[in-house]
Amino acid sequence: MTDNFSFQQGLFLGRVQLPDVGYPRVVTIRDGVLFDITSRQAPTVRDICEMADPAAFVRSAEGRKIGALAEVMDNSHAGRRDPRKPWLLSPVDLQAVKASGVTFVVSLLERVIEEQAKGDPSMADALRSEILDLIGADLSQLVPGSEAAMAVKAKLIEKGVWSQYLEVGIGPDAEIFTKCQPMGSVGYGAQIGLHPISTWNNPEPEVALIVSSEGRIVGATLGNDVNLRDVEGRSALLLGKAKDNNASAALGPFIRLFDETFTLETVKTLDVTLTVTGEDGFLLEGSSSMSQISRSPETLVEAAIGPHHQYPDGLVLYLGTMFAPVQDRDGKGKGFTHKLGDVVKISTPALGVLENSVQLSTHCPPWTYGASHLLRDLAKAGLL
Repeated sequence: MTDNFSFQQGLFLGRVQLPDVGYPRVVTIRDGVLFDITSRQAPTVRDICEMADPAAFVRSAEGRKIGALAEVMDNSHAGRRDPRKPWLLSPVDLQAVKASGVTFVVSLLERVIEEQAKGDPSMADALRSEILDLIGADLSQLVPGSEAAMAVKAKLIEKGVWSQYLEVGIGPDAEIFTKCQPMGSVGYGAQIGLHPISTWNNPEPEVALIVSSEGRIVGATLGNDVNLRDVEGRSALLLGKAKDNNASAALGPFIRLFDETFTLETVKTLDVTLTVTGEDGFLLEGSSSMSQISRSPETLVEAAIGPHHQYPDGLVLYLGTMFAPVQDRDGKGKGFTHKLGDVVKISTPALGVLENSVQLSTHCPPWTYGASHLLRDLAKAGLL
């Protein structure tokens, strides 16, 4: 289902798996219909994002009709997919998949709580109240790295509550980490994976930017930065284990390319909503407003790519979230954690809806098709 998002306005770019083709095809949407625009000029999404004007190329590209968008999206759900019909994949391919953390003050507070609780969710409520009393200041008004932020830092150190999360939240340097390898993200309708050791975890509804190898931001999509709060809470050095597991990075449903109707300024105004619906009848609702981000999207991109670090195939950058679930699910003081079968929907009118269902990473389809497989298949098809 498209959840009432028509995709009528804007230029959208994505990938589809066709039942009669062994490799992903590059697609766009025209009047509610998906068109295959794969060509020697643009065999991958990466190639289009590297162009001087990706939107102009997609607008004029010749294409072959695949089918109605609504039907392909409906067939993309893991639980009811017919392999004889097309289904959506993650809209990115060869780009590195990176993420920025602790970019909103609410997220900052919850990361500090995770650290202080050392992965124990039963301690979260008491710690939340204690830390709020200690901090006192309105951190949302602080500019990271500013003199005022450094004064707050000194005060917090004096009070004994300084944290590595506060360092990246209000200090001079942003947190940038690898969310998954190129070709490792999943798309609309796919299962998202939780490491089986985790008992305290949550979705993170985010906007993700599409960035060329030159550092140009060319579009945006929705993302779910699936997070294991107990694992990261034990030690920030376990960030890789907490963040990068099979099917733990969801993106989609499509990239919306920047054009006259959609720009980086639009991204800065987006409100992203989240719903989690459990098979147990549980409902969690939340939102994240890009207007509340403490580091600008441009600043985060500059922290990821530049003279200090290059990405020849470009990158995707999750921008972080202000949403941190604290709603009790299994009893007072136990907070929120996922259960298998949860349906997670992340949406905003400009980008559509990203829907996934929760499963253990060990039970999600294994990731077996990587960059080398794609390049070999494109070469066999005469597209390279």
